[in-house]
Amino acid sequence: MNKGLLQVTIISLLVFFGMNKSNAQDEQLYPYRDVNLSPAERAGDLLNRMSLEDKIYQMMGVLDGTPDRFDSAFVNNPAEMERVFGKGVHSVQPFFEGLRATVESRNNIQQYLREKTKWGIPAIFVDEGQHGLMKPEATVFPMAIGLACSWNPALFEQVYAATAREMRSRGAQWALSPVIDVCRDPRWGRVDETYGEDPYLNGVYAIAAVKGFQGTSSGSIAPNHVAATLKHFCGHGQPEGGLNQAPANYSERTLREFQFLPFQMVIEQAKPLAVMPSYNEIDGVPSHANSWLLTEVLRKEWGFEGLVISDWNAIDQLDTKHFVANNKKEAAMLAFNAGVQFELPNRDYYKNLEALVSEGKVSPEAIDKAVYDLLKLKFELGLFDQPYTDVETAIAVSKDPATKELALRAARESIVLLKNENNVLPLQKGKYPKIAVVGPCANELFMGGYSGEPYEKVTLLQGIQNKVGNTSEVLFAQGCRITENHTISQFNWRNEAIVLTPRETNLQLIEEAVQVAQQADLIILAVGETEFICREAWSKTHLGDNMSLDLIGEQQELAEAMVATGKPVVVYLTNGRPLSINYIHENVPAIVEGWYMGQETGTAAADVLFGDVNPSGKLTISIPKSVGQLPMFYNHKPSARFINYVSQDVLPLYPLGHGLSYTTFDYSSLELSKQKIGKDETVEVSVLVTNTGKMKGDEIVQLYLRDKFSSVTRPVKELKDFKRISLEAGESKTVQFTLDASKLAFWNINMNFVVEPGEFEVMVGRSSADVLSVSLLVE
Repeated sequence: MNKGLLQVTIISLLVFFGMNKSNAQDEQLYPYRDVNLSPAERAGDLLNRMSLEDKIYQMMGVLDGTPDRFDSAFVNNPAEMERVFGKGVHSVQPFFEGLRATVESRNNIQQYLREKTKWGIPAIFVDEGQHGLMKPEATVFPMAIGLACSWNPALFEQVYAATAREMRSRGAQWALSPVIDVCRDPRWGRVDETYGEDPYLNGVYAIAAVKGFQGTSSGSIAPNHVAATLKHFCGHGQPEGGLNQAPANYSERTLREFQFLPFQMVIEQAKPLAVMPSYNEIDGVPSHANSWLLTEVLRKEWGFEGLVISDWNAIDQLDTKHFVANNKKEAAMLAFNAGVQFELPNRDYYKNLEALVSEGKVSPEAIDKAVYDLLKLKFELGLFDQPYTDVETAIAVSKDPATKELALRAARESIVLLKNENNVLPLQKGKYPKIAVVGPCANELFMGGYSGEPYEKVTLLQGIQNKVGNTSEVLFAQGCRITENHTISQFNWRNEAIVLTPRETNLQLIEEAVQVAQQADLIILAVGETEFICREAWSKTHLGDNMSLDLIGEQQELAEAMVATGKPVVVYLTNGRPLSINYIHENVPAIVEGWYMGQETGTAAADVLFGDVNPSGKLTISIPKSVGQLPMFYNHKPSARFINYVSQDVLPLYPLGHGLSYTTFDYSSLELSKQKIGKDETVEVSVLVTNTGKMKGDEIVQLYLRDKFSSVTRPVKELKDFKRISLEAGESKTVQFTLDASKLAFWNINMNFVVEPGEFEVMVGRSSADVLSVSLLVE
């Protein structure tokens, strides 16, 4: 008998009799069990032994929670384990349970897959991590839109490395993060998950995030790190009407200049493991069926060599929402042939791949390529040899004091001071005998979408109480509520309708707040949003997009009532999207943008309010005066804001890059190393920045560029570089940037990415609306 056939026969008998409980025999029989071979060799050997059905099961995930909950009862039920895992699995999608239960469940599943299945192929476990691990007993960092205001890529890398470490310690190897959508419509409920409106800044942050998650920029996954997934490719952040998953029917030039750029940057410079297409359509073609997007651009043009995974149930939408397929089988064919290699979160549409192969409608070679890449990854991650994790180690990692300190530092660097008239801030401890902390965001901590639940968290009220100690009496009033059914941030993904607080209830709470505020010498008013009204809208009962950017409910009336007391008022905002706070801007002297600052919100906010930390955050998204100004982004075309509206001007309430400090910075001596360069040459840009105040502070120096005359219209300015610097009082520093062809080029009239000769305006300053400028001639 042929030796290979004999090996297969022996294994088949062992499986049949349920005797394959030891890997020792397998290791002797098959090269893929040999730890001395490379991951590529082991993957190739295993792939060649697998049937088409075996391979297809490696292309589909299962979701912990729907329809099955992989709890202790489940994993100890052999029949249930056989039903779900008996034929293997690509990955297990996350359920939001505690640390100990997570580790034990994952270890049991890996043991079953390793010891009881045909080939012993382990699963990859997946978690979410846009601002920390989305699990209980995990560190919660500032939400992405807030963290982005730090303008600190090094901090980003540290935050995502810490997140990866917590994930890996609990048995996960793959993060469905980062979200790098360029958000150009703040009505969208997923604004808080993004890094803002600028494509270049998103790209810089995405590179840092991938390096943090994966631990390298080579595409390999370092120990204690996880694979990163770029999402959502593409156009997801500017949906029609601001409604989640709505069309993004923009021109190819617009896509390439604004939506594609961050994806291209990170693929070329950090090599993420995976890309996830978006739910929306582009030019009538859903992204999950768009071969131009996923094959021509992503694979052939950019050279992406990683894995392409579906968004959750997005393949389903090809026949249930977009109606470009008649049935599940046709939808599976469209998605796979477009370039979507793996179906998440559950096995459904890709069960049809076997029939599609037999009908000649799907390439078996393409299936082999997808499965080979996945198997190679599983070998590289060490899952075939040691897939288990230790509960006590995971607990130690999740309670690491250094990670808690990192969360505090991230919040301190990300808070933005929007307004500080007459230097109301910083507050002096002891100056105000009684401080009233008022508002729906004062004594509840909202942490944003896709949030974990930390061991400890500090509300704004607690932070202020801790800060002032016995130097002031701190009073509290609810003021009003936003929603009636809000629980902890982690559960905002649950399919629950939003229940707004009745007006009558809030009017009574406002009256009570006025009585409390009248006793105080200072009012700190905390208003904004909860994750229930700014979140991913994924069903008709799980809404999150908004037609208005005004404060929800009676919050403005609360603000008016606080101002009417005549007491000094400071506003602290907690929110996921930019809010049109015109009344507050006009009537309150000091305003702090806090977004969702994570578990250390109260401590960081109090540090800033009382001057122990000098605020340094700057906005990465424009704040409009009204929803009627939309679209509102700084890098608009020259004709976009050429004239005002009848009832309002076209300027933002606060522009991108805006953020104040307790000190002052002077910009001077903007110079170029050359006044004239060739198209392939570089030029050095330098500016002198001086701290002219009395306090040490950090400043974010921003460089913008404008091509003044070109073959197609160009934005009035585009961010091309930035640097975060720290200056002592009275200190000056020369900040330098380099401009090269990559920053001067654009997509010309013929859709070629080139540098056109002509005059460029080089701008450097403290925000997109406050710059010095100098001309550069390119020949």
